[in-house]
Amino acid sequence: MAERKRKGIILVNAYLRSPGMIRQAERVAEELRARGADVAIVKNGAFLSDVRKNSLTLSENCDFVVNLDKDKYLPRMLEKRGLRLFNSARAVELCDDKMLTYIELAGQGLNLPDTVPAPLCYYADAAVREDFLRGVAERLGFPLVAKKSFGSWGMDVRLVHDFAQLQAVAGEFKLYPHLFQKRVGKSGEDLRVLVVGGKVVACMKRKNDGDFRSNVEAGGKGSPANPPEKFLNAALRCAQVLELDYCGVDLLDEGGEPYVCEVNSNALFNEAERVTGANVAGAFAEHILASLGANVAGAFAEHILASLGANMR
Repeated sequence: MAERKRKGIILVNAYLRSPGMIRQAERVAEELRARGADVAIVKNGAFLSDVRKNSLTLSENCDFVVNLDKDKYLPRMLEKRGLRLFNSARAVELCDDKMLTYIELAGQGLNLPDTVPAPLCYYADAAVREDFLRGVAERLGFPLVAKKSFGSWGMDVRLVHDFAQLQAVAGEFKLYPHLFQKRVGKSGEDLRVLVVGGKVVACMKRKNDGDFRSNVEAGGKGSPANPPEKFLNAALRCAQVLELDYCGVDLLDEGGEPYVCEVNSNALFNEAERVTGANVAGAFAEHILASLGANVAGAFAEHILASLGANMR
């Protein structure tokens, strides 16, 4: 009997316009189609699921979803309808909120920069508490890093050199979830490790001579890297703890030790493919189809065992 063709959706943001993100979705689609899967790139907002007559609907009959959006609601709806998502809704949520990422990774054998979450402020006319900021400065020292908890490509990440700058940034960020971190590593330099299915598939050094942020989107340039094994192990551990099928782990080198900067559930791999020659999209496609095969086999085995049990009663 011929194996049934897998059908899937590559879910992207409803307002997608970044060339890099568009290319990423196209690459994953190319590699899945090359392996016989039937896939379509679908923007969020296409009414894949909604709550109707007290139940969740599902408008597409498919086997899997490549979850390249950061929406909280639709992925959970699709999972509740039984679809397998790559990555899961929970894993994407943990990575999308930087503070949740550090909370989940804390105590898991990884080096994390000292981090202080800012209390939420609901009033535009409120003054940020000076006693809190004094405590931040005392714990982290200067320069320190301020980040909004949600954001990509190095946006809304600031290097803070003194207390006056800390007050200014805290005032600017006060109505948004944000955090403060001890600065570690070299300015404008980090290591991006791409992990698929529990294996490192590509690694590149990112360097930006004109900015403390190494992001390619902020002007950083990638080059192939072959770091010590402990850096690769740190990336693998992040993927394991956060239960990610695919991710990019950004590591900082502090005295030869890997420190976790961020974990990106939808990390762009275009630059990594270009500079390393690795087929990251292909590895992701292989992992997706292999996982579906294992899931189907497992479900079939459970069905057989259940049938045998029923017959023996």
